[in-house]
Amino acid sequence: MLAALAKSIFGSSNDRYVRSLGKIVDSIASFEPSVSALSDDELRGQTERFRARLDQGEKLDDLLPEAFATVREAAKRVLGQRHYDVQMIGGIALHRGEIAEMRTGEGKTLVATLATYLNALPGTGVHVVTVNDYLARRDAEWMGQVYRFLGLTVGVIVPNLSDQERRDAYHSDITYATNNELGFDYLRDNMKYSRDQMVQRPFAFAIVDEVDSILIDEARTPLIISGPTDDKSELYVSVDGIVKTFVDTDYEKDEKQKSVVLTEDGTEKAERMLEAAGLIEGANLYDITNTQVVHHLNQALKANVMFKRDIDYIVKEGKVVIIDEFTGRMMDGRRWSDGLHQAVEAKEGVQIEPENQTLASITFQNYFRMYPKLSGMTGTALTEAPEFFDIYKMNVVSIPTHVTVQRIDEDDEFYKNITDKFGAIAKEIKKRQDMGQPVLVGTVSIEKSEMLSEYLQAEGIRHAVLNARFHESEAHIVAQAGRLGAVTIATNMAGRGTDIQLGGNLEFRVGDELRDVPEGAERDAAIERIRGEIAAEKQQVLAAGGLFVLGTERHESRRIDNQLRGRSGRQGDPGLSRFYLSLDDDLLRIFGPQTMFARLMNKQLEDGEAIVSPWISKAIETAQRKVEARNYDIRKQVVEFDDVMNDQRKVIYEQRADIMDAETVSDVVEDMRLETITGLVNAFCPEGTYPEQWNVPALKESVDELLNLQPPIDDWMHEEAVEQELLVERLTQLSDADMAEKTKELEPDRWIEVEKSVLLQTLDHFWKEHLSTLDALRTVIHLRSYAQKKPIDEYKQEAFLLFERLLVSIREDVTRVLSRAQVSFEPPPLQNFQLPDFITSHIDPLSGDDNTADIDAATGNILSTMPLLNIPQPAMPAEALENGAAEGGAMAEPISRNAPCPCGSGKKFKHCHGQLA
Repeated sequence: MLAALAKSIFGSSNDRYVRSLGKIVDSIASFEPSVSALSDDELRGQTERFRARLDQGEKLDDLLPEAFATVREAAKRVLGQRHYDVQMIGGIALHRGEIAEMRTGEGKTLVATLATYLNALPGTGVHVVTVNDYLARRDAEWMGQVYRFLGLTVGVIVPNLSDQERRDAYHSDITYATNNELGFDYLRDNMKYSRDQMVQRPFAFAIVDEVDSILIDEARTPLIISGPTDDKSELYVSVDGIVKTFVDTDYEKDEKQKSVVLTEDGTEKAERMLEAAGLIEGANLYDITNTQVVHHLNQALKANVMFKRDIDYIVKEGKVVIIDEFTGRMMDGRRWSDGLHQAVEAKEGVQIEPENQTLASITFQNYFRMYPKLSGMTGTALTEAPEFFDIYKMNVVSIPTHVTVQRIDEDDEFYKNITDKFGAIAKEIKKRQDMGQPVLVGTVSIEKSEMLSEYLQAEGIRHAVLNARFHESEAHIVAQAGRLGAVTIATNMAGRGTDIQLGGNLEFRVGDELRDVPEGAERDAAIERIRGEIAAEKQQVLAAGGLFVLGTERHESRRIDNQLRGRSGRQGDPGLSRFYLSLDDDLLRIFGPQTMFARLMNKQLEDGEAIVSPWISKAIETAQRKVEARNYDIRKQVVEFDDVMNDQRKVIYEQRADIMDAETVSDVVEDMRLETITGLVNAFCPEGTYPEQWNVPALKESVDELLNLQPPIDDWMHEEAVEQELLVERLTQLSDADMAEKTKELEPDRWIEVEKSVLLQTLDHFWKEHLSTLDALRTVIHLRSYAQKKPIDEYKQEAFLLFERLLVSIREDVTRVLSRAQVSFEPPPLQNFQLPDFITSHIDPLSGDDNTADIDAATGNILSTMPLLNIPQPAMPAEALENGAAEGGAMAEPISRNAPCPCGSGKKFKHCHGQLA
């Protein structure tokens, strides 16, 4: 009670913080007269003056008032838009590494120019992150006018750029890009073989637009670069044969969860059979060295016990085709992951296609936490403020609106079932359209959008349907959703980047209607005519009540509902919002059919009747809070597991960078050789044992294998003073002499190149295998909870042991390869290398679709001229697998794997002519 009283008197902590920024806003305003008096050239010269002051030791905070005033004046001259004071507050919050929560229509895109310009002055680069390619292009061109006017360079990263184009964009003062492109470029850079092939430079500052969508919604799934694995058909078939011998008592199944686990007897039986088949090391199935086999065993068990032919899948033309459990349709081109599809193929005896193996991956949480300074902006962030602080250490600042919000948010209407609800929605929309009031309808899925569209068609209601697939064309529809009587159905309104202006959007109407009209008096007259029509139409829409936002269902997150609501009431316009719910909605199932709420509705409601109650609305909000907390726990767990891998990823990537930067790596190679020799001697001649107990034959065999030497170890054993240190010393001397002999005819620079290439190739090979093992470990580690152990702690422990083994394997393999390598003097013919299928993927957590371009078309040649070795050369990413070299060697324009196929089939390219063999 006291807290509420204090808040009413002094305001919330957010209000007090915003008020404290008023002094800085006043300081910015004090520079406006002097800055306005500057000529264009003098205004442009401000940038160099600011940079000179930075060189003299001033801080960015010292420059902020004058720099913000400069941007405000530049925007006035170039765009005809002047930043409001509340936008200045938003700019200050962004500069301070905070999240600016600003209502829809408050001009977030313009706000970003303030902090972007100021932080671009040091020349270290600013990344402005958008949710899709259309917005990246649009904002880079639109706001780029301001930056270029002030003498800064602007780049944009979109799919299908060459390495050089990407490098140029990243080395601009300001770079616009999507979160996917940034993350994949980081991963690809750390797969390259020299510094000059990398496109990114060290991170400095990033502003994330629609920060809640990118850092929370999309952060549920990691970015993954994958490629085909080695053929493991024999392993799948062997494990499948063993699983087919199991009986019901060997496993326990849970049909509801579609999971199956071995019993104690089943585990012992599996261990005996796998050991007899030579598929596991030792007799313990759950030894860390057998992680991969356990994973394949579990998948084979699931394939044989839980997946039924003609129910979960069919076999068509020698291929396993998945059947959608909800629609019953065949899903051509889709494959189960984690080796499950291969297990089903082995079960059915059809040809087993190799699974894709993870070559590199990172979560958005760990990617964006690498920026020394990170900020963001969105219309809805306060509900997720604790998560932003816990994960990213960013505070959320709610920025007041320029004009008081006039929108009315009505209580929800509840119906008995979805039929009644959609019927009521259709009647309400018909009524509003007849009044001339524009209606924006929000749905939670494409399926619901199509269902509602059928209801509206039956009522004869004109409408447009959006489903967040074609951002550029849909931006034109969204821009005109505020016109008289317009009805727009949208699946997801986040990240559209386009305001709904009542009466219509002048810019988009001019672009659509006057596309073919040349500049001149005729075009100017047409623009004025359109301007007048929009003004007249806006008055009619205002009289009808402004934009009516109608939600067909509550989303699991209050934030998504607020995003939809926020589309109405822009810049002080009147507006209305209302949600329609029924017991069939996904969220209301949280209450369950036996709750008092459900019984009340079933007993009290007649068909077609509705309930409107603030009490029920609050109950729904409570349910949303519970779902939000659960989703946060899921995302937090993703981060916890990835943090383990992230620590190891940093070590490997830093090691790669050190190798590329070093003038010579001979000392590293020598240390590896010494540690390998020491490890061999300690393994076969353990400390504290007598020489007659040593395993000399095994030592000789390993020395021959790893060092390519046949030393007289038997003769050494007859010496009285023989001991481990002596063996290590003599083997090291022989190995050093052998390497010196091998390289004496080579130029030093050539041998350094050989050593670097071997180090990088070996590092990449074993890191790839390590990632695969960690993926397999993550899928089975939860079983440790049955032993009252915490899975994440067990994962950390096992991952650490695996990483130690990884380092040993790298040392041994580098030593073996360099000891046995035969070096020639000719550079490898690049055109003879087979390009692998590099595939980038990021699964949309809401739709389940892959929202990236699958072909890794953004990478150029990553192979430098290296001496030929009798070992595999590093793999080069594909430019475009399906779009090979055209005549004359020129590359055809690459087609995104998720784009519609050019043949006109209506399928995605990757499911039609772009299918990978």
